[in-house]
Amino acid sequence: MTAVSPELLRRFDVPGPRYTSYPTADRFVEAFGQDDYVLALEQRRAGTGAKALPLSLYVHIPFCESLCYYCACNKIITKHHDRADVYLRYLSREIDLHTAHCGTGQVVSQLHLGGGSPTFLSDDGLRELMAMLKRSFTLAPGGEYSIEVDPRTVDARRLAVLAELGFNRLSFGVQDFDPEVQKAVHRIQPAEQVFSLVESARALGFESINVDLIYGLPRQTPESFDRTLAQVVQLRPDRIALYAYAHLPERFKPQRRIVPAELPMGGAKVSMLSRSLDAFMATGYVYVGMDHFALPDDALAVAKRQGRLHRNFQGYSTQPDCDLIGLGVSAIGRVGATYSQNAKTLDEYYDFLDQGRLPVVRGLALTRDDLVRRAVIMALMCQGELLFEPLEQAWLIDFRRYFAAEIERLEEMAGQGLVQIRPDGIAVTAMGWFFVRGIAMVFDRYLQADRNRARFSRII
Repeated sequence: MTAVSPELLRRFDVPGPRYTSYPTADRFVEAFGQDDYVLALEQRRAGTGAKALPLSLYVHIPFCESLCYYCACNKIITKHHDRADVYLRYLSREIDLHTAHCGTGQVVSQLHLGGGSPTFLSDDGLRELMAMLKRSFTLAPGGEYSIEVDPRTVDARRLAVLAELGFNRLSFGVQDFDPEVQKAVHRIQPAEQVFSLVESARALGFESINVDLIYGLPRQTPESFDRTLAQVVQLRPDRIALYAYAHLPERFKPQRRIVPAELPMGGAKVSMLSRSLDAFMATGYVYVGMDHFALPDDALAVAKRQGRLHRNFQGYSTQPDCDLIGLGVSAIGRVGATYSQNAKTLDEYYDFLDQGRLPVVRGLALTRDDLVRRAVIMALMCQGELLFEPLEQAWLIDFRRYFAAEIERLEEMAGQGLVQIRPDGIAVTAMGWFFVRGIAMVFDRYLQADRNRARFSRII
């Protein structure tokens, strides 16, 4: 894949949202609280159509035993595993409050445990959590049930427990196999350990195994990252998520432990991305979009080929666009035309639940314009194409008039070979897929209004 030149990558090396939602989470307001969220849940319960659609569940487990310096997640560093026992009791209360408003037995087709490190929980803790969820919800056969795994916290026996509990997808946090890079970010995990775990996971029959990588970390060079890429290609996971490291020490305190002088320069980062694209696509991976690669027979690659790709707060998904209930500290949910987020600290989260209240502290009720633009952005991000007529019929707009300024801005991208503007719609080209975030940004009304992009990670 040599068509994506370093020059083009450099041109799009600007900050921008990842569009796991639109509007993005930085637009949430504190004026949206528990009462608004309860209304959305009860409207879902009363709606005949929505009630029939499956739910997606996200459960946030915030605990980690050790600190990774690059991390921007909401986490709590502790070796006291009894804190997880307390947390599970409060999660049970939150689940009960949800079912009081939306009913028990709602069908769930997608479950994701994230963190932190969900595998911080003991086997008994994981069993307790899954029992709680199964008491309150109905996990559909053939659904996607995934968990993020810190390779340092599991062995083959623990993977067998995850399979027994019904998880069918694993995501291993690797980031980089280079020992010097691992030392610089305080995350030591030998490559042999990951290879052994992946081999065990395959023997246990997990349907999909993902590996997370990060480029732009301290002490990384294009040459050192080439070695990691070669090892990942040898490992051959079903999916690869390749993220650019966003160094924002003013926002994320752990990153202050990273030595700025050890970070690779912009040109080196662009080179790492360019070489990654070449390495993965030369060995048979399909570029799904937005940092994601998959083997051709993986469900994600199949969904992209068939135009069934969707996107939610966990990234790309094969599951239909559906309501998402977020459980746990800082978790984000989407119900109907609303977004909501839980309290970000344990004390505040526990305090809400002690009062018998859902711990929602901010969110957003989407306007009609938000919904129109969300439909456009998600069509571009997931299908790589939007047709004017269906959108015009769904939203009663004249697309070319409504988005006249946006179409004008797309003309330059059309000249760069990234999009095609046709009489009946807009299509992202094969090259444009690598810059789909930049294309979607054209339709972001909030971003165009304030141009304050410093809070976002860089596209490249």
